[in-house]
Amino acid sequence: MDHVSYWKIALEIIILWYFIYMILLFVKGTRSEQLLKGLVIIAIIFVGTQQLGLDAINWAITRIFPISVIALLIVFQPELRRGLAQLGQFGKHQENLEIIDEISRSSLALARKRIGALIVIERETGLKSYIETGTPVDAKVTGYLLTSIFIPESPLHDGAVIIERGRIVAAGCVLPLPQEEKDLPKYMGMRHRAGIGISEETDAVCIVVSEETGNISVASDGKLTCELDEESLNRVLKNLFHNPAGRRGRLRMPGLKARKAKDA
Repeated sequence: MDHVSYWKIALEIIILWYFIYMILLFVKGTRSEQLLKGLVIIAIIFVGTQQLGLDAINWAITRIFPISVIALLIVFQPELRRGLAQLGQFGKHQENLEIIDEISRSSLALARKRIGALIVIERETGLKSYIETGTPVDAKVTGYLLTSIFIPESPLHDGAVIIERGRIVAAGCVLPLPQEEKDLPKYMGMRHRAGIGISEETDAVCIVVSEETGNISVASDGKLTCELDEESLNRVLKNLFHNPAGRRGRLRMPGLKARKAKDA
């Protein structure tokens, strides 16, 4: 009986440790990290007031806490939605390096010609609501096709291309803007904001090519990595999608065999 109890205690410790670890991993580097620190401080103060018998402060904390929880759920609704969408993830799916090369090749060609572009790559969270705002395409991902979509003469150039499971599923799609106003450089316009917006609302990755400067940026998890050249663009995308270590964010590309990266 005692032996069984020890196993139960050990199992509970492991489950709690894993749960806390996943929370810390999720909030790391986000504004929720500061929130978590604040909650820990409040919890320490609450325990301290109970131990010291400071009844007035303890009474105030117990009355304010329920209201604070509701307020925090409203304020951090985007982060909570994204976190719940990622609960079922057990590591990243392997993105096909061949498709990354096609996307990189197209982005670089568009950047050299100063042609603006928005390329969204779906990961775990579905993008159906955004796909429906555009024109259905359903075509294999190739650099030539991506480039032709974004040339100014194309009727689909004004909007985003969405890639789902290794295929271009729609073009001319409308993307959401960020929940909060971002302090971006003046040369960054609506494309960059839309890229950040879709990466905040979902776990998608968005490649942004600036029409004004020709700079290439990648938006992921609400953050923008800017001024990428050929080498750094490939490195960023491969880190996000082709990650043998199993970090979160890979995307499955059915029917295609991943080839070895030259720089691997």
